[in-house]
Amino acid sequence: MADARGFLRIARQEPPKRPVHERLRDFREVEARASLPLLREQATRCMDCGIPFCHQGCPLGNFIPEWNDAMRRGKLDEALERLHATNNFPEFTGKVCPAPCEESCVLNLQSEPVTIKSIESEIVEQGWEAGLIQPRPAAQRTGKKVAVVGSGPAGLAAAQQLVRAGHEVVVFEKDDRIGGLLRYGIPDFKLDKRSIDRRLEQLRAEGVVFRTGVQVGVDVELSVLRSQFDALCLAIGAQRPRSFPVPGSELQGVHYAMDYLSQQNRGVAGDRIEGAISARDRRVVILGGGDTGADCLGTALRQGALEVQQFHYKAAPPSARSEDMPWPWWPMVLRESTSHEEGGVRDWNLLVTAFEGQGKVERLHAQRVEWVEEGGRLQMRRIAGSELRLPVDLVLIAIGFEGPQPLPGVASADARRVEVDSGYQSSMPGVFACGDATRGASLVVWAIWEGREAAHHIDAWLMGSRRLPTLPNYAPF
Repeated sequence: MADARGFLRIARQEPPKRPVHERLRDFREVEARASLPLLREQATRCMDCGIPFCHQGCPLGNFIPEWNDAMRRGKLDEALERLHATNNFPEFTGKVCPAPCEESCVLNLQSEPVTIKSIESEIVEQGWEAGLIQPRPAAQRTGKKVAVVGSGPAGLAAAQQLVRAGHEVVVFEKDDRIGGLLRYGIPDFKLDKRSIDRRLEQLRAEGVVFRTGVQVGVDVELSVLRSQFDALCLAIGAQRPRSFPVPGSELQGVHYAMDYLSQQNRGVAGDRIEGAISARDRRVVILGGGDTGADCLGTALRQGALEVQQFHYKAAPPSARSEDMPWPWWPMVLRESTSHEEGGVRDWNLLVTAFEGQGKVERLHAQRVEWVEEGGRLQMRRIAGSELRLPVDLVLIAIGFEGPQPLPGVASADARRVEVDSGYQSSMPGVFACGDATRGASLVVWAIWEGREAAHHIDAWLMGSRRLPTLPNYAPF
Protein backbone atom coordinates (compact mmCIF):
# COMPACT_ATOMS: atom_id res chain seq x y z
CA MET A 1 0.00 0.00 0.00
CA ALA A 2 1.13 3.54 -0.76
CA ASP A 3 1.54 6.09 2.02
CA ALA A 4 -1.91 7.68 1.88
CA ARG A 5 -0.76 10.65 4.00
CA GLY A 6 2.65 11.19 2.45
CA PHE A 7 1.54 14.23 0.48
CA LEU A 8 0.37 15.87 3.74
CA ARG A 9 3.80 15.54 5.32
CA ILE A 10 6.01 16.19 2.31
CA ALA A 11 5.94 19.27 0.08
CA ARG A 12 6.57 19.11 -3.66
CA GLN A 13 10.25 19.65 -4.40
CA GLU A 14 11.73 19.48 -7.86
CA PRO A 15 15.36 18.52 -8.56
CA PRO A 16 17.79 21.42 -8.54
CA LYS A 17 18.79 23.26 -11.69
CA ARG A 18 22.24 24.51 -12.49
CA PRO A 19 22.60 28.27 -11.90
CA VAL A 20 21.72 30.40 -14.94
CA HIS A 21 25.11 32.12 -15.06
CA GLU A 22 26.79 28.69 -15.16
CA ARG A 23 24.59 26.91 -17.67
CA LEU A 24 24.69 29.77 -20.19
CA ARG A 25 28.40 29.03 -20.64
CA ASP A 26 27.87 25.53 -22.03
CA PHE A 27 25.36 23.13 -23.58
CA ARG A 28 25.25 20.62 -20.74
CA GLU A 29 21.88 19.61 -19.33
CA VAL A 30 20.16 22.30 -17.29
CA GLU A 31 18.65 20.04 -14.64
CA ALA A 32 20.94 18.52 -12.04
CA ARG A 33 20.50 14.98 -10.74
CA ALA A 34 18.09 14.36 -7.88
CA SER A 35 19.54 12.61 -4.84
CA LEU A 36 18.20 9.18 -3.96
CA PRO A 37 16.70 10.42 -0.65
CA LEU A 38 14.87 13.21 -2.52
CA LEU A 39 13.67 10.74 -5.13
CA ARG A 40 12.23 8.36 -2.53
CA GLU A 41 10.74 11.21 -0.53
CA GLN A 42 8.95 12.69 -3.54
CA ALA A 43 7.71 9.26 -4.64
CA THR A 44 6.13 8.94 -1.20
CA ARG A 45 3.80 11.83 -2.08
CA CYS A 46 2.00 9.55 -4.57
CA MET A 47 -1.03 8.21 -2.71
CA ASP A 48 -2.09 5.54 -5.25
CA CYS A 49 -5.49 7.16 -5.88
CA GLY A 50 -8.54 4.98 -6.26
CA ILE A 51 -8.76 6.35 -9.80
CA PRO A 52 -5.23 7.40 -10.88
CA PHE A 53 -5.97 10.15 -13.39
CA CYS A 54 -2.27 10.35 -14.23
CA HIS A 55 -2.88 7.21 -16.35
CA GLN A 56 -5.35 9.17 -18.47
CA GLY A 57 -3.01 12.12 -18.83
CA CYS A 58 -0.20 9.89 -20.15
CA PRO A 59 -0.63 8.53 -23.70
CA LEU A 60 1.55 5.56 -22.75
CA GLY A 61 -0.64 4.66 -19.80
CA ASN A 62 2.42 4.42 -17.58
CA PHE A 63 1.97 2.54 -14.30
CA ILE A 64 2.85 5.68 -12.38
CA PRO A 65 1.51 4.81 -8.90
CA GLU A 66 3.20 1.41 -9.10
CA TRP A 67 6.70 2.63 -9.85
CA ASN A 68 6.31 5.51 -7.42
CA ASP A 69 5.47 3.06 -4.64
CA ALA A 70 8.35 0.79 -5.65
CA MET A 71 10.76 3.71 -5.29
CA ARG A 72 9.20 4.69 -1.96
CA ARG A 73 10.09 1.18 -0.76
CA GLY A 74 13.58 1.35 -2.32
CA LYS A 75 12.82 -1.34 -4.93
CA LEU A 76 14.66 0.07 -7.94
CA ASP A 77 14.47 -3.15 -9.96
CA GLU A 78 10.70 -3.32 -9.48
CA ALA A 79 10.30 0.36 -10.41
CA LEU A 80 12.31 -0.17 -13.59
CA GLU A 81 10.26 -3.20 -14.58
CA ARG A 82 6.98 -1.30 -14.24
CA LEU A 83 8.40 1.75 -16.01
CA HIS A 84 9.69 -0.24 -18.98
CA ALA A 85 6.46 -2.23 -19.23
CA THR A 86 4.87 0.67 -21.14
CA ASN A 87 7.76 2.92 -22.14
CA ASN A 88 10.86 1.87 -24.08
CA PHE A 89 12.74 5.09 -23.38
CA PRO A 90 11.71 6.69 -20.07
CA GLU A 91 14.80 8.90 -20.03
CA PHE A 92 13.58 10.66 -23.19
CA THR A 93 10.12 11.35 -21.80
CA GLY A 94 11.55 12.09 -18.36
CA LYS A 95 13.71 14.85 -19.83
CA VAL A 96 11.68 16.44 -22.64
CA CYS A 97 8.00 15.55 -22.14
CA PRO A 98 5.82 18.44 -20.82
CA ALA A 99 4.40 15.98 -18.26
CA PRO A 100 0.65 15.84 -18.96
CA CYS A 101 0.60 13.17 -16.25
CA GLU A 102 1.39 15.82 -13.65
CA GLU A 103 -1.42 18.04 -14.91
CA SER A 104 -3.78 15.09 -14.38
CA CYS A 105 -2.42 14.19 -10.94
CA VAL A 106 -5.12 14.35 -8.27
CA LEU A 107 -2.80 16.48 -6.12
CA ASN A 108 -2.80 19.06 -8.91
CA LEU A 109 -6.24 20.09 -7.67
CA GLN A 110 -4.12 22.17 -5.30
CA SER A 111 -1.31 22.81 -7.81
CA GLU A 112 1.09 20.51 -5.99
CA PRO A 113 1.27 17.37 -8.18
CA VAL A 114 3.72 14.56 -7.64
CA THR A 115 7.03 15.22 -9.42
CA ILE A 116 6.32 12.33 -11.79
CA LYS A 117 8.60 13.51 -14.59
CA SER A 118 11.75 13.88 -12.48
CA ILE A 119 11.09 10.62 -10.63
CA GLU A 120 10.74 8.81 -13.96
CA SER A 121 13.99 10.30 -15.24
CA GLU A 122 15.94 9.46 -12.12
CA ILE A 123 14.67 5.87 -11.92
CA VAL A 124 16.24 5.26 -15.34
CA GLU A 125 19.51 6.97 -14.44
CA GLN A 126 19.75 4.92 -11.26
CA GLY A 127 18.97 1.80 -13.31
CA TRP A 128 21.78 2.45 -15.78
CA GLU A 129 24.25 3.11 -12.97
CA ALA A 130 23.25 -0.10 -11.20
CA GLY A 131 23.63 -2.14 -14.39
CA LEU A 132 19.98 -3.17 -14.31
CA ILE A 133 19.19 -2.10 -17.88
CA GLN A 134 20.46 -4.80 -20.20
CA PRO A 135 19.69 -6.02 -23.75
CA ARG A 136 16.74 -8.40 -24.06
CA PRO A 137 17.25 -10.31 -27.32
CA ALA A 138 14.45 -12.55 -28.53
CA ALA A 139 14.65 -16.20 -27.57
CA GLN A 140 13.50 -17.26 -31.04
CA ARG A 141 13.62 -15.70 -34.50
CA THR A 142 10.60 -15.59 -36.80
CA GLY A 143 12.49 -15.31 -40.09
CA LYS A 144 10.51 -12.15 -40.95
CA LYS A 145 12.29 -8.96 -42.04
CA VAL A 146 10.99 -5.49 -41.19
CA ALA A 147 12.39 -2.15 -42.34
CA VAL A 148 11.82 0.89 -40.13
CA VAL A 149 12.25 4.20 -41.96
CA GLY A 150 13.24 6.94 -39.54
CA SER A 151 15.10 6.74 -36.24
CA GLY A 152 13.28 9.20 -34.01
CA PRO A 153 11.44 8.03 -30.88
CA ALA A 154 8.61 6.42 -32.89
CA GLY A 155 10.98 4.50 -35.15
CA LEU A 156 13.23 3.37 -32.30
CA ALA A 157 10.27 2.23 -30.18
CA ALA A 158 8.83 0.26 -33.11
CA ALA A 159 12.23 -1.26 -33.87
CA GLN A 160 12.80 -2.42 -30.31
CA GLN A 161 9.34 -3.96 -29.99
CA LEU A 162 9.69 -5.77 -33.31
CA VAL A 163 13.19 -7.12 -32.69
CA ARG A 164 12.13 -8.39 -29.27
CA ALA A 165 9.26 -10.20 -31.02
CA GLY A 166 11.90 -12.10 -32.99
CA HIS A 167 11.86 -10.23 -36.31
CA GLU A 168 14.93 -9.08 -38.21
CA VAL A 169 14.84 -5.28 -38.06
CA VAL A 170 16.78 -2.75 -40.12
CA VAL A 171 16.40 0.97 -39.40
CA PHE A 172 17.05 3.40 -42.27
CA GLU A 173 17.95 7.00 -41.40
CA LYS A 174 18.60 9.85 -43.85
CA ASP A 175 20.98 11.69 -41.50
CA ASP A 176 24.52 10.69 -40.58
CA ARG A 177 23.58 9.74 -37.02
CA ILE A 178 20.70 7.85 -35.47
CA GLY A 179 18.12 9.63 -33.33
CA GLY A 180 15.94 11.84 -35.52
CA LEU A 181 14.72 14.95 -33.73
CA LEU A 182 16.10 13.58 -30.47
CA ARG A 183 19.54 13.89 -32.04
CA TYR A 184 19.25 16.97 -34.22
CA GLY A 185 16.16 18.83 -32.97
CA ILE A 186 16.28 18.90 -29.18
CA PRO A 187 19.21 20.91 -27.77
CA ASP A 188 21.84 19.16 -25.69
CA PHE A 189 20.98 21.34 -22.70
CA LYS A 190 17.63 19.50 -22.58
CA LEU A 191 18.78 16.04 -23.67
CA ASP A 192 22.38 14.88 -23.46
CA LYS A 193 22.96 12.77 -26.55
CA ARG A 194 24.73 10.12 -24.50
CA SER A 195 21.22 9.13 -23.39
CA ILE A 196 20.52 8.18 -27.01
CA ASP A 197 23.84 6.45 -27.56
CA ARG A 198 23.47 4.04 -24.65
CA ARG A 199 20.01 3.03 -25.87
CA LEU A 200 21.39 2.45 -29.36
CA GLU A 201 23.97 0.10 -27.88
CA GLN A 202 21.13 -1.81 -26.24
CA LEU A 203 19.16 -2.00 -29.50
CA ARG A 204 22.21 -3.20 -31.45
CA ALA A 205 22.82 -5.90 -28.86
CA GLU A 206 19.21 -6.98 -29.30
CA GLY A 207 19.75 -7.32 -33.04
CA VAL A 208 18.61 -4.04 -34.61
CA VAL A 209 20.72 -3.00 -37.62
CA PHE A 210 21.11 0.72 -38.37
CA ARG A 211 21.84 2.18 -41.79
CA THR A 212 22.49 5.92 -41.92
CA GLY A 213 22.68 8.24 -44.90
CA VAL A 214 19.81 6.50 -46.71
CA GLN A 215 16.83 8.65 -47.66
CA VAL A 216 13.91 6.53 -48.74
CA GLY A 217 12.29 8.02 -51.82
CA VAL A 218 15.62 9.49 -52.95
CA ASP A 219 18.41 6.94 -52.44
CA VAL A 220 16.07 3.98 -52.63
CA GLU A 221 12.46 3.89 -53.82
CA LEU A 222 9.80 2.84 -51.36
CA SER A 223 8.56 0.11 -53.71
CA VAL A 224 12.07 -1.34 -53.98
CA LEU A 225 12.45 -1.39 -50.20
CA ARG A 226 9.05 -3.01 -49.87
CA SER A 227 10.13 -5.84 -52.18
CA GLN A 228 13.12 -6.55 -49.95
CA PHE A 229 11.25 -6.75 -46.64
CA ASP A 230 8.17 -8.51 -45.34
CA ALA A 231 6.84 -5.24 -43.87
CA LEU A 232 7.81 -1.57 -43.64
CA CYS A 233 7.22 0.93 -40.85
CA LEU A 234 7.35 4.61 -41.82
CA ALA A 235 8.39 6.77 -38.87
CA ILE A 236 9.59 9.68 -40.99
CA GLY A 237 8.42 12.50 -38.74
CA ALA A 238 6.84 15.76 -39.84
CA GLN A 239 9.83 18.02 -40.38
CA ARG A 240 8.54 19.97 -43.39
CA PRO A 241 8.42 23.51 -41.94
CA ARG A 242 5.36 25.70 -42.19
CA SER A 243 6.11 28.43 -44.71
CA PHE A 244 6.17 32.11 -43.76
CA PRO A 245 5.62 33.93 -47.06
CA VAL A 246 6.02 37.57 -46.11
CA PRO A 247 8.07 40.13 -48.07
CA GLY A 248 11.77 39.77 -47.34
CA SER A 249 11.65 36.21 -46.05
CA GLU A 250 14.28 35.27 -48.64
CA LEU A 251 16.87 37.64 -47.12
CA GLN A 252 20.07 36.30 -45.63
CA GLY A 253 19.67 35.93 -41.90
CA VAL A 254 16.08 34.61 -42.02
CA HIS A 255 16.14 30.91 -41.16
CA TYR A 256 13.86 28.09 -40.14
CA ALA A 257 14.35 27.02 -36.54
CA MET A 258 15.25 23.40 -37.25
CA ASP A 259 18.09 24.41 -39.58
CA TYR A 260 19.49 26.51 -36.77
CA LEU A 261 19.02 23.95 -34.00
CA SER A 262 20.38 20.99 -35.97
CA GLN A 263 23.54 22.92 -36.85
CA GLN A 264 24.18 23.70 -33.19
CA ASN A 265 23.65 20.07 -32.20
CA ARG A 266 26.12 19.00 -34.84
CA GLY A 267 28.60 21.52 -33.51
CA VAL A 268 28.24 20.17 -29.97
CA ALA A 269 28.83 16.68 -31.39
CA GLY A 270 32.16 17.89 -32.76
CA ASP A 271 31.25 18.48 -36.42
CA ARG A 272 32.78 21.40 -38.23
CA ILE A 273 30.00 23.48 -39.84
CA GLU A 274 30.97 25.84 -42.64
CA GLY A 275 28.92 29.03 -42.59
CA ALA A 276 27.01 28.00 -39.47
CA ILE A 277 24.13 30.18 -38.32
CA SER A 278 25.22 32.01 -35.19
CA ALA A 279 23.50 34.45 -32.83
CA ARG A 280 26.75 35.82 -31.41
CA ASP A 281 26.60 39.63 -31.05
CA ARG A 282 23.33 39.72 -33.00
CA ARG A 283 19.87 41.10 -32.35
CA VAL A 284 17.70 38.02 -32.62
CA VAL A 285 13.95 37.71 -33.14
CA ILE A 286 12.23 34.33 -32.76
CA LEU A 287 8.80 33.87 -34.33
CA GLY A 288 6.70 31.29 -32.52
CA GLY A 289 5.90 30.49 -28.93
CA GLY A 290 6.15 26.72 -28.68
CA ASP A 291 8.90 24.41 -27.47
CA THR A 292 10.92 24.91 -30.65
CA GLY A 293 10.92 28.67 -30.13
CA ALA A 294 12.05 28.20 -26.53
CA ASP A 295 14.85 25.90 -27.73
CA CYS A 296 15.98 28.63 -30.13
CA LEU A 297 15.96 31.12 -27.26
CA GLY A 298 18.17 29.00 -25.03
CA THR A 299 20.54 28.31 -27.92
CA ALA A 300 20.83 31.96 -28.93
CA LEU A 301 21.56 33.02 -25.36
CA ARG A 302 24.33 30.41 -25.11
CA GLN A 303 25.81 31.58 -28.39
CA GLY A 304 26.15 35.09 -27.00
CA ALA A 305 23.30 36.99 -28.64
CA LEU A 306 23.21 40.74 -28.09
CA GLU A 307 19.48 40.56 -27.41
CA VAL A 308 16.70 38.04 -28.03
CA GLN A 309 13.01 38.74 -28.51
CA GLN A 310 10.33 36.10 -28.97
CA PHE A 311 7.19 37.23 -30.79
CA HIS A 312 3.77 35.57 -30.64
CA TYR A 313 0.91 36.66 -32.88
CA LYS A 314 -1.61 35.23 -30.42
CA ALA A 315 -2.59 36.63 -27.02
CA ALA A 316 -0.78 35.45 -23.92
CA PRO A 317 -2.58 32.49 -22.34
CA PRO A 318 -3.81 32.77 -18.75
CA SER A 319 -1.36 32.06 -15.95
CA ALA A 320 -3.67 29.53 -14.29
CA ARG A 321 -6.52 27.17 -15.15
CA SER A 322 -9.82 28.79 -16.04
CA GLU A 323 -13.35 27.40 -15.84
CA ASP A 324 -13.18 26.17 -19.44
CA MET A 325 -9.97 24.24 -18.67
CA PRO A 326 -11.01 22.08 -15.70
CA TRP A 327 -8.80 19.49 -14.06
CA PRO A 328 -7.74 16.85 -15.15
CA TRP A 329 -7.67 18.15 -18.73
CA TRP A 330 -4.49 19.63 -20.18
CA PRO A 331 -4.69 23.39 -19.57
CA MET A 332 -3.57 25.95 -22.14
CA VAL A 333 -1.80 28.19 -19.66
CA LEU A 334 1.32 30.33 -19.83
CA ARG A 335 4.36 28.14 -19.35
CA GLU A 336 7.93 29.15 -18.70
CA SER A 337 10.70 26.88 -19.92
CA THR A 338 14.21 26.81 -18.54
CA SER A 339 15.21 28.97 -21.52
CA HIS A 340 12.75 31.69 -20.48
CA GLU A 341 14.35 31.67 -17.03
CA GLU A 342 17.66 32.54 -18.67
CA GLY A 343 16.72 35.74 -20.47
CA GLY A 344 15.10 37.22 -23.53
CA VAL A 345 11.81 39.08 -23.93
CA ARG A 346 8.45 37.60 -24.91
CA ASP A 347 5.91 39.79 -26.70
CA TRP A 348 2.33 38.88 -27.54
CA ASN A 349 -0.34 40.00 -30.03
CA LEU A 350 2.36 41.01 -32.48
CA LEU A 351 2.08 40.08 -36.17
CA VAL A 352 5.26 40.25 -38.26
CA THR A 353 4.41 41.60 -41.72
CA ALA A 354 7.75 42.02 -43.54
CA PHE A 355 11.53 41.98 -43.40
CA GLU A 356 13.81 44.38 -45.20
CA GLY A 357 17.50 44.92 -45.80
CA GLN A 358 20.21 45.11 -48.43
CA GLY A 359 20.79 41.43 -49.16
CA LYS A 360 20.57 40.51 -45.49
CA VAL A 361 17.86 41.18 -42.95
CA GLU A 362 18.26 44.48 -41.13
CA ARG A 363 14.77 45.50 -40.07
CA LEU A 364 11.49 43.86 -39.16
CA HIS A 365 7.99 45.28 -39.68
CA ALA A 366 5.19 44.24 -37.34
CA GLN A 367 1.78 45.36 -36.18
CA ARG A 368 -0.19 44.93 -32.98
CA VAL A 369 -3.34 42.82 -33.23
CA GLU A 370 -6.34 42.03 -31.09
CA TRP A 371 -8.57 38.96 -30.97
CA VAL A 372 -12.32 39.48 -31.18
CA GLU A 373 -15.01 36.82 -30.95
CA GLU A 374 -17.16 36.68 -34.06
CA GLY A 375 -19.64 33.91 -34.80
CA GLY A 376 -18.34 31.84 -31.91
CA ARG A 377 -14.73 32.04 -33.08
CA LEU A 378 -11.84 34.34 -32.28
CA GLN A 379 -10.84 36.50 -35.22
CA MET A 380 -7.62 38.50 -35.50
CA ARG A 381 -7.85 42.24 -36.19
CA ARG A 382 -4.97 44.57 -36.83
CA ILE A 383 -4.86 47.66 -34.64
CA ALA A 384 -4.57 50.81 -36.73
CA GLY A 385 -1.55 52.98 -35.96
CA SER A 386 0.29 50.22 -34.08
CA GLU A 387 2.93 49.49 -36.71
CA LEU A 388 6.46 48.77 -35.47
CA ARG A 389 9.83 48.85 -37.24
CA LEU A 390 12.64 47.14 -35.36
CA PRO A 391 16.34 46.51 -36.09
CA VAL A 392 17.22 42.81 -36.34
CA ASP A 393 20.20 40.73 -37.50
CA LEU A 394 18.85 37.17 -37.21
CA VAL A 395 15.29 35.85 -37.54
CA LEU A 396 14.41 32.29 -36.51
CA ILE A 397 11.04 30.97 -37.72
CA ALA A 398 9.56 28.46 -35.27
CA ILE A 399 5.88 28.46 -36.24
CA GLY A 400 5.36 24.72 -36.61
CA PHE A 401 5.47 22.04 -39.28
CA GLU A 402 3.35 21.17 -42.31
CA GLY A 403 3.88 17.43 -42.17
CA PRO A 404 6.09 14.65 -43.57
CA GLN A 405 7.83 14.70 -46.91
CA PRO A 406 5.48 12.98 -49.40
CA LEU A 407 6.36 9.45 -50.52
CA PRO A 408 5.08 8.13 -53.88
CA GLY A 409 2.64 5.27 -53.49
CA VAL A 410 1.48 6.22 -49.99
CA ALA A 411 -1.73 8.24 -49.61
CA SER A 412 -1.64 11.35 -47.44
CA ALA A 413 -4.42 13.10 -45.53
CA ASP A 414 -4.60 16.75 -46.65
CA ALA A 415 -0.88 16.47 -47.55
CA ARG A 416 -0.15 16.80 -43.84
CA ARG A 417 -0.15 13.20 -42.60
CA VAL A 418 0.38 9.71 -43.93
CA GLU A 419 -3.07 8.17 -44.09
CA VAL A 420 -3.39 4.91 -42.14
CA ASP A 421 -6.22 2.65 -41.00
CA SER A 422 -6.96 1.63 -37.42
CA GLY A 423 -4.13 -0.91 -37.65
CA TYR A 424 -1.58 1.72 -38.75
CA GLN A 425 -1.40 0.29 -42.27
CA SER A 426 -1.08 2.76 -45.14
CA SER A 427 -2.64 2.58 -48.60
CA MET A 428 0.31 0.41 -49.70
CA PRO A 429 -0.18 -3.16 -48.37
CA GLY A 430 2.46 -4.16 -45.84
CA VAL A 431 3.56 -0.55 -45.32
CA PHE A 432 2.67 0.87 -41.91
CA ALA A 433 3.25 4.35 -40.46
CA CYS A 434 3.35 5.96 -37.03
CA GLY A 435 4.45 8.95 -34.99
CA ASP A 436 4.47 12.51 -36.27
CA ALA A 437 4.09 11.18 -39.81
CA THR A 438 0.51 10.11 -39.04
CA ARG A 439 -0.61 12.54 -36.31
CA GLY A 440 1.39 15.68 -37.13
CA ALA A 441 4.16 17.22 -35.04
CA SER A 442 3.52 16.22 -31.45
CA LEU A 443 5.14 15.05 -28.22
CA VAL A 444 7.86 12.45 -27.74
CA VAL A 445 5.48 10.48 -25.52
CA TRP A 446 2.95 10.22 -28.35
CA ALA A 447 5.68 9.12 -30.76
CA ILE A 448 6.78 6.28 -28.48
CA TRP A 449 3.16 5.20 -27.98
CA GLU A 450 2.48 5.14 -31.72
CA GLY A 451 5.73 3.28 -32.38
CA ARG A 452 4.69 0.59 -29.91
CA GLU A 453 1.17 0.40 -31.33
CA ALA A 454 2.42 0.15 -34.92
CA ALA A 455 4.81 -2.63 -33.89
CA HIS A 456 1.89 -4.51 -32.31
CA HIS A 457 -0.10 -4.37 -35.55
CA ILE A 458 2.90 -5.18 -37.77
CA ASP A 459 3.69 -8.25 -35.69
CA ALA A 460 0.04 -9.38 -35.78
CA TRP A 461 -0.09 -8.83 -39.56
CA LEU A 462 3.08 -10.88 -40.07
CA MET A 463 2.35 -13.68 -37.61
CA GLY A 464 -1.45 -13.86 -37.61
CA SER A 465 -1.74 -13.47 -33.83
CA ARG A 466 -1.46 -10.71 -31.24
CA ARG A 467 1.76 -11.13 -29.30
CA LEU A 468 2.95 -7.59 -28.45
CA PRO A 469 1.18 -5.40 -25.87
CA THR A 470 -1.25 -2.70 -26.94
CA LEU A 471 -2.95 0.15 -25.12
CA PRO A 472 -6.20 1.96 -25.99
CA ASN A 473 -5.83 5.58 -27.02
CA TYR A 474 -7.61 7.36 -24.19
CA ALA A 475 -5.48 10.38 -23.41
CA PRO A 476 -7.63 13.53 -23.25
CA PHE A 477 -5.64 15.82 -25.53
